[in-house]
Amino acid sequence: MAFDISTILLLIFAAMALQPILMGRWYGYEREKAIRAIEEANGSRVITMIHRQEQRSLFGFSVARHIDLEDAQTIIAAIKETPKDRPIDLIIHTPGGLVLAAMQIARAVEAHPAKVTVFVPVYAMSGGTLIALAADEIVLGEFSVLGPIDPQIMGLPAASILHARNAKPAADVFDLTHVLADVSEKALDQVKRGAVEIMTPRMEVAAAEALAEKLAGGHWTHDYALTAKEASHLGLPIKTGMPQEVLKLMRLYPQPVQRSGVEYLPINVPNQRL
Repeated sequence: MAFDISTILLLIFAAMALQPILMGRWYGYEREKAIRAIEEANGSRVITMIHRQEQRSLFGFSVARHIDLEDAQTIIAAIKETPKDRPIDLIIHTPGGLVLAAMQIARAVEAHPAKVTVFVPVYAMSGGTLIALAADEIVLGEFSVLGPIDPQIMGLPAASILHARNAKPAADVFDLTHVLADVSEKALDQVKRGAVEIMTPRMEVAAAEALAEKLAGGHWTHDYALTAKEASHLGLPIKTGMPQEVLKLMRLYPQPVQRSGVEYLPINVPNQRL
């Protein structure tokens, strides 16, 4: 059978179009096997929230994923359908995101009766750290990091906005700075109170308040890398040593990633007979 140049080009373009779809299905199948293996080994429910940087090959621009309300809705649904006596392994890789969404996830994590372990293979910053605070145990790798949970207002640290306002007499401060400072005070208070709320079931109120002030009070830059040693000294329930099964699963989230950063497997409910 003879092929002209136009037919060959058409086949090439068809193969290029199908390749990402086929690779996506293959990675999805491999992720399902890896998640199932972790669940069977630990007797747990595995939920992942992996926010990788999507690289668009057509123009080469990047789109960063963050914790959003879709993530919150999906994770909360996964937690609620998990049996109350079944532990949950939550694997997080994220730069952070919406405080509202992160707090909703954290409250769902804290409310689960069985043990919840948060695994951080690389990093869980900002809202990711807020979620980790609600867990019974946080597992970090040798070089994994958490981060501060200080709120950001219009891309600026709330604590720094307050510092700028307080550094001058009120009459010399712009009205916009006063407005931003007012919002910053509210944001700092809300984040601290939320952090204390999710931590107090596992620690004394005074210790939770001190830790919330340290993490949310603007003592570091927002991208400060909180190592396992330092986080442990602060009183967080840190365990070091990332299981190879989790690292293997992380390798199955290459760029580009699936649309949603959250993935979990359905619970197998045995058939009931009357």
